[in-house]
Amino acid sequence: MARVWNFSAGPAVLPEEVLRQAAEEMLDWHGSGQSVMEMSHRGEHFMAIHAQAVADLRELLAIPDNYKVLFLQGGGTLQFAMVPCNLLRGKRSAAYVQTGVWSEKAIREARLFCDVSVVSSSEDRRHTYVPPQSAWKQFDDAAYLYYCSNETINGVEFNWVPDAGEVPLVADMSSHILSRPVDVSRYGLIYAGAQKNIGPAGLTIVIVREDLIGHAVPTPPTMLDYRQMADHDSMLNTPPTYGIYVAGLVFQWLKRQGGVAAMSQRSLAKSRLLYDAIDASGLYANPVAKPDRSRMNVPFTLRDPSLDGRFLAGAEEAGLVQLKGHRLVGGMRASIYNAMPTQGVAALVEYMRDFERRYG
Repeated sequence: MARVWNFSAGPAVLPEEVLRQAAEEMLDWHGSGQSVMEMSHRGEHFMAIHAQAVADLRELLAIPDNYKVLFLQGGGTLQFAMVPCNLLRGKRSAAYVQTGVWSEKAIREARLFCDVSVVSSSEDRRHTYVPPQSAWKQFDDAAYLYYCSNETINGVEFNWVPDAGEVPLVADMSSHILSRPVDVSRYGLIYAGAQKNIGPAGLTIVIVREDLIGHAVPTPPTMLDYRQMADHDSMLNTPPTYGIYVAGLVFQWLKRQGGVAAMSQRSLAKSRLLYDAIDASGLYANPVAKPDRSRMNVPFTLRDPSLDGRFLAGAEEAGLVQLKGHRLVGGMRASIYNAMPTQGVAALVEYMRDFERRYG
């Protein structure tokens, strides 16, 4: 059976080259006579896999030496709690920017641990834009400034980095990490669930500046303590070994593609192809302010919502799957992560134009 074009927001498409390599190595990794799934996480084989994955990620993002790279579990949602648990450091409040569903969830969780100052919100326009920093409230006394740099559901992306001054900047980059260059040194902490742009569900990557960890008040539970995780090289308990292995294959694939700079150009071209088709149409519309449109997650609506079911059914027949929009916003959504080839986006655009000719 031919593979479909998978536009799922996550778990999401993986590079076919990576999937084939993982399949070839499923029963016997590099002559070891065993699958990665079966290896001891403390054995020499997996320790080599883990070390290479960390090194490749450091190279791809040019991560400075004074940052720890952690491979954790619990998804981005657990980071909603781990961030305040570790980074409040005795302070009573943290600052949050509210630009969509995921930042809203992070705010609700943080309120279990501290006072939350929402320094800016785009709720007034249904989270379809990024408020300019000139309109934000003051946050100099906050323990950290938190934002979601790409809102998967709402299709809103920060195309600039907030100026946090001396306040540590924290970013949820789950849905666009490795799709554009990042100056890691501007951040106190970056985290990303793997299942959108890195690998299988079950792995979460945390990049944290060393001076920010080990000062939590009160001391977090062991499994929520960045210091403990860093001291044990992410192996305080059994880590998500197969997820780390596949992520490592994706990192190597990215390096062969030319790294993050090359993926940035590719992402720009793919998203422009789709947005141009939407903007030139009389049937489709995208609600997000143009400067703040996501290059990874493209929501769009049909002028006549009664056509939604017909559009989705026809798309699936054409091998274009997972295009239904999130239940909170409706319509359609195409997630075009690094692993989505340009041909897949072109196939979607061709289908959209054909559908408009028939029903527009």
